[in-house]
Amino acid sequence: MADDPFITEISRHIWDSKYRFREGDAVRDRNIEDTWRRIAQTLAGVEKVDRDEWERRFHEALRDFKFLPGGRIQAGAGTGRRVTLFNCFVMGTIEDSMDGIFDGLKEGALTMQQGGGVGYDFSTLRPRGTQAKSVGTVASGPVSFMQIWDAMCGTLLSTGARRGAMMATLRCDHPDVEAFIDAKHDSRLLRHFNLSVLVTDAFMEAVSRDQDWALVFPAENGDDASETLVRQWSGRLEPVRCRVHRRVRACALWDKLMRATYEYAEPGVLFIDRINEFNNLRYCELISATNPCGEIPLPPYGACDLGSINLTAFVRDPFGKQAHLDLDGIRETAVIATRMMDNVIDASQFPLDRQAVQARGARRIGLGLTGLADTLIMLGLHYAEAPARDLAARVMQLICHSAYRTSVELAREKGPFPFFDREKYPRGKFILGLPREIQDDIIRHGLRNSHLTAIAPTGTISLLANNISSGLEPMYEYSYTRRVLELDGSYTEHELTDYALRLWREQRGQEKPPATFVDTRSLAPAAHLGMQAALQPFVDNSISKTINVPRGYGFDDFKEIYERAYHMGLKGCTTFRPNPVTGEVLRGEGDAEAAPHCCNVEREAD
Repeated sequence: MADDPFITEISRHIWDSKYRFREGDAVRDRNIEDTWRRIAQTLAGVEKVDRDEWERRFHEALRDFKFLPGGRIQAGAGTGRRVTLFNCFVMGTIEDSMDGIFDGLKEGALTMQQGGGVGYDFSTLRPRGTQAKSVGTVASGPVSFMQIWDAMCGTLLSTGARRGAMMATLRCDHPDVEAFIDAKHDSRLLRHFNLSVLVTDAFMEAVSRDQDWALVFPAENGDDASETLVRQWSGRLEPVRCRVHRRVRACALWDKLMRATYEYAEPGVLFIDRINEFNNLRYCELISATNPCGEIPLPPYGACDLGSINLTAFVRDPFGKQAHLDLDGIRETAVIATRMMDNVIDASQFPLDRQAVQARGARRIGLGLTGLADTLIMLGLHYAEAPARDLAARVMQLICHSAYRTSVELAREKGPFPFFDREKYPRGKFILGLPREIQDDIIRHGLRNSHLTAIAPTGTISLLANNISSGLEPMYEYSYTRRVLELDGSYTEHELTDYALRLWREQRGQEKPPATFVDTRSLAPAAHLGMQAALQPFVDNSISKTINVPRGYGFDDFKEIYERAYHMGLKGCTTFRPNPVTGEVLRGEGDAEAAPHCCNVEREAD
């Protein structure tokens, strides 16, 4: 390893400002080696035997940024601080009462205070204008209460704590869905939320058939509604009787949703029936929300710890005739990373007892990849072409199967996750897609973790690793300016050069880069969708992906992106088209209105 692993000033700055351990004026991490040792020692401390050997293996996986644990792990492990090592939480079901609403607000504040990003489903709150019979008042609706959460989040941000990531979801059949869709048209409102609409299969069918669509809400006992329907509803494991409030044209509602995200980049879309259909724990939980960036669908009080394998660290002979990936190295790192992330569950504190129960019961982890686009460039592959998708799928399959095999071995050694049902779990749709020997081993020995893979946006940790490309996203631009939020609330600007381009210039000087150096704006939306679809079969959680769309892209073509995403089997879709409302974080050299990724370093939970 080089004496100094940092080759960019932004990387050193990210480490120093976000992950370096300090106690008051005392600097505990003298260099990043100390940070890696601190993490490795803490996670190895969970082991009952061979702690020194596991510490050595964990440290080796962390060196040279081969494995990048989630930011909360890097910032909190071994510090003794009262913080969580989990990036992601979905909060409890919001009870439709004043007590329930403010209990939910308090739980969210406590979770964000300790460093966790939070997701909420607001579908359980009665629509605006309906009467709360118990107290004789008229409900103001979920969107109005979301503003209270937004103010709370802004207050925490003002302390310099930078705990600002929240996701809000609402069902596509909630009577206030149109208000939810319009909520962020005003640039002053709900700025600390990402929004997503929970879109059902029935709604997509109604759109395709140009049918009416019922907007409903669960009926109360004694409700004399003239028309009711039985629907699955948020917070209920079984379908319930719902009162029909009104009907709209499905196509008109879909167009309204599409127009909002076309003009203002939100809401995103979550195909919620598919999420639940492929949930490994579908037999004991119903999901209706995700973490702030969408890659981890979670049940109430669910949590997930994240980590990403840096593919650029495994490229051999980059740009050369023998350029290739060290697949054995990736496999070995996936094995070690799975064990490390499982240990995070036992090493972490939790803001709420219910979160601890859920996390230790399911033992979800989300192991993924980052640096994919730079890796493809160094291997001479074009992001939009089939060989690139094939290699990416092969790598994600390798990570997935290695993680599952490791989790089986961990179950043999330490026991399966408590929510494991030996009869029901192996019948899950995702599990049935695994190799037969893994399925047999799960039946025989159980599994340590209910879920194992996710692809996160990795904005901050990819900057830490010398500005590699983020997650599975294409390279943003060769050179650009990034604003970074500091702890005191100010911004600093950094001139950045993409990792692959920097390496090319070191090797080839000013020789013109080949056509494989493609950035996100030179790629058609179909290329983004194709890569996401190629990896989805090997991701049991989900994928954070932003499809960047040029300002002049036609609206009908834009709608087709989401319809194709649904028919390609994706769990969700997020796009970004330059607009006057969404803030700017990245500025390319040639475009003053360059689009940031939706899940940028301010809006992801580290």
